[in-house]
Amino acid sequence: MINKERMLNEFLQLVRIDSLSRHERQMADALKEKLSAMGYEPVEDDAGGKIDGNAGNIICNVKGDKKVPAVLLMAHMDTVVPGTGKNPILGDGVIKTDGTTVLGGDDAIGLECILEALRVLKEDNIRHGDIQAAFTVGEEAGLLGAKNMDYGKIYSKYGIVLDAGGPIGNVAVKAPSQNNVKAVIKGRAAHAGMEPEKGISAIQIASEAISHMKLGRIDSETTANIGVIKGGLATNIVCDRVEIAAEARSRTKSKLDAQTAHMKECFEKAAALLGGSVEFAASMEYEAFNVPEDSEIMKILKKAAADAAIELVPAATGGGSDTNVISGKGIQAVDISIGMDKVHSVEERVLVDDMVKAAEFLVSIIRNIA
Repeated sequence: MINKERMLNEFLQLVRIDSLSRHERQMADALKEKLSAMGYEPVEDDAGGKIDGNAGNIICNVKGDKKVPAVLLMAHMDTVVPGTGKNPILGDGVIKTDGTTVLGGDDAIGLECILEALRVLKEDNIRHGDIQAAFTVGEEAGLLGAKNMDYGKIYSKYGIVLDAGGPIGNVAVKAPSQNNVKAVIKGRAAHAGMEPEKGISAIQIASEAISHMKLGRIDSETTANIGVIKGGLATNIVCDRVEIAAEARSRTKSKLDAQTAHMKECFEKAAALLGGSVEFAASMEYEAFNVPEDSEIMKILKKAAADAAIELVPAATGGGSDTNVISGKGIQAVDISIGMDKVHSVEERVLVDDMVKAAEFLVSIIRNIA
């Protein structure tokens, strides 16, 4: 059975490890040490070199009954900023930080749930098929570890990603595709005080474009956001260049295409109106996934939730995860909640009991696959 005290102590140890995207070396080494102590032989792939990071994905194969389908368990090692020098605080069954950093429960909770599940399977002699545990790098930087994993070594039929929020039992079964948008707006520099008429302000073009752009929540499936704007050298120079990074997401491809085209049109119209030019590029960051309610993996999850006395709540999400990548590799995959709350903020927190319940659910899933 799940050992609550063991989970708590190890989780507190994991979140204290600095593990920003592309700087997961300490976390990777800690996980390899823990898996080796269980008697397994974890390996590290070359994803780190491909993404200019200092560590690769950690993959560990746990042999089981060959008559049972193999399952891939995934969680990511990296955290967002501010994530250096994390100081977890436990009080009244809640783990949070001192308010200066994120907690890193996204995704150290997922890491810990997998570690505890592997221990329980061995301690309680629970029948299972082959388990492939994969701890990825660079997830927060664009699912980089999952994208650069050697799938020639992955043979699992099912995939369970532990990287969703909400009550335990929430399962992300639908997630959007995302387009990354880059726009470079070019104007003409001039002295802002002596002859501004000779200049063309790239900042003004960007403002004109964005003011006419549909952003935020477009519909129930579609969102768009301007995330980064860079430009300008001094107040006395008419700005001649602005670089913009943006995104569009949708669970329906035609809507994603339409939103991306709309953003491009807004930039081009503004540039033409004010006499500048724009270079626009859009690229697919990851593709959507949609798990049918009558799929095999959902039947397994329903039985596992019932056995663990958990209410299963299939849900659509607006976020991306490693699930998007492995689903595109033909693996029946879902992203299950691990109870993380207020993620990507200094108010991030998790209930200890939710973390334990997530591990119990994971063990129940593995048991039901068998």
